[in-house]
Amino acid sequence: MTTPTRAARSLACLLLLAQAPIPPLLAQEARVQAAPAPAGSPIVAPTIGQADPWLYRGSDIPRDPEWHFGELANGLKYAVRKNGVPPGQVSIRIRVDAGSLYETDKERGYAHLLEHMLFRQSKYLPEGTAIAAFQRLGATFGSDTNAVTSTTQTVFKLDLPNATAATLDETFKLMSGMVTAPTLSASNLKADLPIVLAEMRERGGAAKRVQDAMQQTLYSGLLLADREPIGTQESLTAATPQSVRAFYSRWYRPDNVAVIVAGDADPAMLEGYVKKWFSDWSAKGQKPAAPDFGDPVAPPDADLKNPVGQTRVLVEPDLPPSLMYAVLRPWQQVTDNIAYNQGLMTDALGQAIINRRLESKARAGGSFLSASVNQDDVARSADATFVSVTPLGDDWQAALRDVRAVIADALTRAPSQAEIDREIAEMEVAFQVPVEQQRILPGSKIADDLVNALDIRETVAAPQDVLRIFQESKPLFTPEAVLEHTRKLFTGTVTRALFTVQKPGVATDEALRRALAEPVEADASVRQVPAPVSFEKLPAIGAPQKPVETASTGLLEIEQLTFANGVKAMLWPVAEEPGRVMVKARFGGGYRSIDPKDAAYITLGNYALVGSGLATLGQDDLDRISTGRKMGFNFEVQDASFEFSAETRPQDLADQLYLFAAKLDLPRWDPQPIARAKAAAAIQYATFSTSPQGVLSRDLQYYQRGKDPRFATPTPDQLEATTPEGFKRVWGKALKEGPVEVQIFGDFDKASAIAALERTFGALKSRQPAPVTAAAARINTLPPSDQPIHLIHHGDADQAAAVVSWPTGGGTMGIPESRQLEILTQLFTNRLMNAVREKLGVSYAPYVYSTWPVDLAAGGSITAMAQLDPKSVPIFFQTADDIAQDLIANPPSMDELALVTEPLRQQVTRAASSTAFFMSQLEGATTDPSRIGTVRSVLTDYTVTTPQAMQALAARYLGRDHSWRLEVMPEAKEKPGTR
Repeated sequence: MTTPTRAARSLACLLLLAQAPIPPLLAQEARVQAAPAPAGSPIVAPTIGQADPWLYRGSDIPRDPEWHFGELANGLKYAVRKNGVPPGQVSIRIRVDAGSLYETDKERGYAHLLEHMLFRQSKYLPEGTAIAAFQRLGATFGSDTNAVTSTTQTVFKLDLPNATAATLDETFKLMSGMVTAPTLSASNLKADLPIVLAEMRERGGAAKRVQDAMQQTLYSGLLLADREPIGTQESLTAATPQSVRAFYSRWYRPDNVAVIVAGDADPAMLEGYVKKWFSDWSAKGQKPAAPDFGDPVAPPDADLKNPVGQTRVLVEPDLPPSLMYAVLRPWQQVTDNIAYNQGLMTDALGQAIINRRLESKARAGGSFLSASVNQDDVARSADATFVSVTPLGDDWQAALRDVRAVIADALTRAPSQAEIDREIAEMEVAFQVPVEQQRILPGSKIADDLVNALDIRETVAAPQDVLRIFQESKPLFTPEAVLEHTRKLFTGTVTRALFTVQKPGVATDEALRRALAEPVEADASVRQVPAPVSFEKLPAIGAPQKPVETASTGLLEIEQLTFANGVKAMLWPVAEEPGRVMVKARFGGGYRSIDPKDAAYITLGNYALVGSGLATLGQDDLDRISTGRKMGFNFEVQDASFEFSAETRPQDLADQLYLFAAKLDLPRWDPQPIARAKAAAAIQYATFSTSPQGVLSRDLQYYQRGKDPRFATPTPDQLEATTPEGFKRVWGKALKEGPVEVQIFGDFDKASAIAALERTFGALKSRQPAPVTAAAARINTLPPSDQPIHLIHHGDADQAAAVVSWPTGGGTMGIPESRQLEILTQLFTNRLMNAVREKLGVSYAPYVYSTWPVDLAAGGSITAMAQLDPKSVPIFFQTADDIAQDLIANPPSMDELALVTEPLRQQVTRAASSTAFFMSQLEGATTDPSRIGTVRSVLTDYTVTTPQAMQALAARYLGRDHSWRLEVMPEAKEKPGTR
């Protein structure tokens, strides 16, 4: 079974943001969109046979009855199912069972190159028209329409919104033509090769060097060691139409392809489209056998008890010290049955116990910042157990020894039943959530899960069957069984390691090998399981208080409650989102309330505010108190507020509200999370210099906000100057000041939720005002300039980035205009993509985006950016200027406008099928009720416009003398006088 039982680490991430049926606000629009067209009806198949579904042959895993399986006479396999989330969408996946490991030495990069060329031109798509064709169908390029090439598969993906008989037929036609009859001409190759090389360049730098070193070291002797999907410049530039077609003909054949479809349509209808558009596809000759990927092998002189093989030390001055070693075993095809999955569950328990012990060791302070273990089957090439360590300080041997000592203890003695029970409770809630939320699982996620199952040669099971198998397997999870499985996880053919250091001389390959080979004494110091923590024993927030006012917002069924202490809450019970409750608590004054001299504490707050504890609970206590519960504690600093958020369940809502309220009223200030946050932030800082994108992540917001120090990334020196006392001073003030707004949207009982609010947020002390000084409230912008701000990076000499930014505005009154600006930026992006990527081939993914701070009167911007080679930076600036000037001088055509408004219409319609969309739109509405009215116009604001309106917006904001620009160049090209 794939997904939930693969490993514990992925259990909590099982669901994407799910979406429920479209609420009344947009339902009429959606119904009009979804009206089926009589033309282009598919060939409707008879009832789909399910007697012997191909995915489950040889397995005793219960078949998921929602999936309907079939095979065509030409060998193509398919699986289809009905799924109404989001309404009207159909997710199509075409999986080719071939990736970069299927290439010869001379073909390296061909699988990925083909992925690009199939979008270039094919039987039903003239050259260069694919993006526009799918946009006309409402699909956004890059998100709704995409493809992925890995080492073992190539997957073409399309999420078709507003699927009708006509649009489904057209989509299957276009996608079938791409896969079965691509053109693959010399002109196609000439157009796509620069784009692929640009993508290769943008993925280069320090991170790529580490990735390459890891592949070559850990997987030495396997194809995986030198078969990255991006390929090599030598092999790609030597490609010819004939050589590319030879790879295509070898692997793109119906008996090597699966079509997976999940969406809001009758499965028989979906099967009909597969048959109509793929039945005529044929292949010549026998299907070739997959290459032998190789097996990990120990060196001849290795110690049989601890076979340490290749080790390597890599010097990367701008990356944090990072050590990874792997215990490798040959990958073997397994029978995906219940017994196998019970073994995976036991493996997951063993890993979870070790990881919790390692985290406890790191939290206590010592030789390493973080460490973890993780088993994975890598690219059908190796069964590996990875150990990752981030040392603190220069004594890496102590860090490695301490981590290995914790693992050695797990291999020496069985865990306690209490430890096992704690991890069982965590796993069980992760299995329960998909059952509770099965009705709101998105079709795109369900389709992707099946694709991933095919890739790892496993099956899928319905959530209720996964939960049942887990619950029936609990008697197997004994201390002795977990010990046995843990020992197997750390027994292998060979152990290999890579250690990334910042300066030469810190370590050598041989020293690393000896450190891994030397015995360690088991460390049992983090074995103990403290007593459970109960919410019932926590201190009360205060005396419960009933709301003094309850009123309808006039939007849908959303109500607003007001408490005597000033807290306001918005509630929207929605039965269509079973098992899911979204909670947000907005408070305080955000960035603008922090004194600029305290800017470094903003970063530390993001790392450590939650971990510093609340009431009687430290960080470990917070973990224990939520065992077996679905609770969260996300924290975000916004322009004019701070925000806690979480996704929880109806039965956990009251306690989730307590955690948020107690953090405001009963904060705790444990120093260790703050010290760990300082270390983590300081270690990360140097990594920003390794690439143009890293520099932009570090500095762009700082310049967009007019060099406001609160938006700067603090340097190690600034972090070092912070103290626990300063942290308490800054964040203690932030927690107790300013209004509080609570949002509860989703599946909950309103009366119970109100009672929980009365005991938590209603019981808070009256809030103090959040005074904002004139200096703190000032909104800075950079003056217009043709001379770019010049920043440098330490990465590859062929990497650069360019940014052009036009200031716009902010505030609630401008929300409709901000949505129209989104249309303008999409027009700009299409033109920039066509000019810089498709025609010039100097950048892989240029884009334009708009920001509009609703809580501030100004500070927004339109920003165009691209990663490219240094010599092309002036070309980008000139191209961006030319596009801006043309948008000012000439209105777009109606057809060009439709290419962006239709995808936006579908994005908004789909998003509005989730309560999360309305939560985001209504943030701050309890203090600014005008935001409620802007929700009613959201669809028209994003989709209804005219060419003249776009021209007027461009003239208002995109003037040549209105922008500033920034370039990030390699260090060798640094100009005199740069900062």
